[in-house]
Amino acid sequence: MTAATDFKPLALCVLTVSDTRTADNDTSGDYLCDALRDAGHRLHERAIVRDDKYAMRALVSRWIADADVDGILVTGGTGFTGRDSTPEALLPLLDKRMDGFGELFRALSFEEIGTSTLQSRAFAGLANATFLFALPGSTSACRTGWEKIIAAQLDARTKPCNLANLKPRLKE
Repeated sequence: MTAATDFKPLALCVLTVSDTRTADNDTSGDYLCDALRDAGHRLHERAIVRDDKYAMRALVSRWIADADVDGILVTGGTGFTGRDSTPEALLPLLDKRMDGFGELFRALSFEEIGTSTLQSRAFAGLANATFLFALPGSTSACRTGWEKIIAAQLDARTKPCNLANLKPRLKE
């Protein structure tokens, strides 16, 4: 039996939502892939999708339906421009919203970028026992989200509680 203090690697997907990023210049996606691997997790799949809510939904729905996927990290499409549609695309897929994530992200981001953080519609939630975290497209925002929130919550050793240890109970 695994002790609560043992690390439990998770299988995570990374999705970059952008009309301009490619595999050659996706620094935010690169950061998230490197960070999750450095933390001991496994990259299950990575993709770049245009700011198209139906393309996003199709891919994320496939990942949510895959029992081998524990979580999804999304970067991009959380702003206010006409093309930013990540919340509209993915919030309907969630079974439960994790409202505290967006609130905490914006509080931490305020320390770094001031009132510009109000333009962030970062969010998180749960769909079919799969964690989903949606971050802004900047690499610094991804770093803030990963280093100050997500990494600890996906680490079974984080006390007093964490999301990783909830994983076996999510479908109760």
